[in-house]
Amino acid sequence: MIVFDTDVVSCIMGPAPPLGLIRRVADIDPDDQATTTITVGELVRGALRARSPSQLLAVLRTRVWPNIRLLSFDRGAAETYGRLAAELERRGVVIPDAELRIAAICLHHGAVLATGETGPYSRIPDLQVENWMN
Repeated sequence: MIVFDTDVVSCIMGPAPPLGLIRRVADIDPDDQATTTITVGELVRGALRARSPSQLLAVLRTRVWPNIRLLSFDRGAAETYGRLAAELERRGVVIPDAELRIAAICLHHGAVLATGETGPYSRIPDLQVENWMN
């Protein structure tokens, strides 16, 4: 399963997404495409900060959410998050909380994270990360 990070979903929603990104998404079986409830929150926040929030929220509700599997920050992901956060703290590694939660969801589901911001994710043990924005 491929989990799309916020930047990938946002780029796909944009007025002119790169053709290479669109092709790459099209090559993945829709049943193997997902994003997280953390990304839902980030995209809603971004929409509400935009010039036309009602239009962007409508796109999310009508064209994005119905067409992609949403993985929740449920108990299993939360337990993964707790173990991961404790391990990283012991090592002195600081990663923003939203990224840590997205990573925990991916790890819990054994999914690959598709993102353009590989930096913070590259420091998370066992997380499979692919840069889809290059």
